[in-house]
Amino acid sequence: MNHQPTPLITPDVLVIGAGPAGLTAAAELARLGAGHVLVVDREAEAGGIPRHSDHTGYGMRDLRRFISGPAYARYRVKDATEAGAEIRTRTMVTGWEDDTTVEVTSPDGRYRIRPRALVLATGARERPRAARRIPGDRPHGVYTTGQLQNLVHLHHQPVGKRAVIVGGELVSWSAAVTLREAGCTPALMVSQYPKAESYGAFNAAGRTVLRVPVATRTRVTRVIGKGRCQAVEIAHLDTGKRRTIECDTVVFTGDWIPDHELARSAGIELDRATLGPLTDTALRTSRPGVFAAGNLVHPVDVADAAALDGKHVAEQVVHHLHGRPQPTQGLRLLADAPFRWIAPQILRPGDPAPARGKLLLWTDEFVRVPKVTVHQDGRVITRRTSPWPAAPGRVFRVPFTWLDGVSREGGPVHVSVG
Repeated sequence: MNHQPTPLITPDVLVIGAGPAGLTAAAELARLGAGHVLVVDREAEAGGIPRHSDHTGYGMRDLRRFISGPAYARYRVKDATEAGAEIRTRTMVTGWEDDTTVEVTSPDGRYRIRPRALVLATGARERPRAARRIPGDRPHGVYTTGQLQNLVHLHHQPVGKRAVIVGGELVSWSAAVTLREAGCTPALMVSQYPKAESYGAFNAAGRTVLRVPVATRTRVTRVIGKGRCQAVEIAHLDTGKRRTIECDTVVFTGDWIPDHELARSAGIELDRATLGPLTDTALRTSRPGVFAAGNLVHPVDVADAAALDGKHVAEQVVHHLHGRPQPTQGLRLLADAPFRWIAPQILRPGDPAPARGKLLLWTDEFVRVPKVTVHQDGRVITRRTSPWPAAPGRVFRVPFTWLDGVSREGGPVHVSVG
């Protein structure tokens, strides 16, 4: 039997992921004259996580105004479309045929896409309860924030009446807002840290406006319930004291991991700390012609910062399309504890500063007055005090200019904090 080869399309640029980073990259690429720019996304609608995050707070960094998540998603879709990019939803990239060709499945059938350049913008997701290895029963009523918001805002389904939120990040307060809108009372927020990880203003507002108490230095040790969730057991990390909190809903928030399956299956080198693709300041990956942007690279920053990543990567993709060779030499950037990761991770001669001129780091400890040190080969390059605290659960930003004294012929560059 003769098997016909699956159809092949050849856009100039393929963007995988129609969230803030992917849509902004597509819009900017189209405006820069990159040719046929195609965006594919497995979801039924483009827009990414903001599409079902129905509260304000989006757009400050890129649009210079606050709008709701759905409005922000609509803006990004409209901007990409009006710029000339093509968006295909319900389109799943299932694998790689070769270094430059991906295989996809959609309502139109199976086909292949072979672009001249490719941008991975697949984002990040919260670890579910199973990945956090929390023992106990397996009842209904246990969600991540994304699952909760999808259920409430897109499918208009009810949740329970009383909830415990696990985590104290920005997204945790977003979950609290969604629960209130769904008629479910957030009874308690649980954080393993000395205080909730979110910004102080959000924590104060959450306690006073949403009336959510926060149990710090505490973790969930067991989920209880047959059929429907009935309670959780929590333990204080310092005293070991345990108590049971009645609830019919549990929301696991934060604890992000990049959606890196496509990058990994392609053999693209991953950073051991972020678990996303290893990138330089131009957001190139280890595979020539393949770039990565947004929360796939830094899990996780706010949506508008991810969008600015998309704008940044567009110019670098255009340089590639015009034949600029990919440099081979580069210096590794490494984050020392209590920093968990740094992004991007490679410095190359002649490359631009990263998006917004900032290096992004993630800390596992609170440092109220961070004294940041950049050192290389035992030599201190920079020692500066940041005006902003370093806190778990949110990105810590360091000016790229703090690396100005780095030797391009030296060894790895370490960034630490005291």
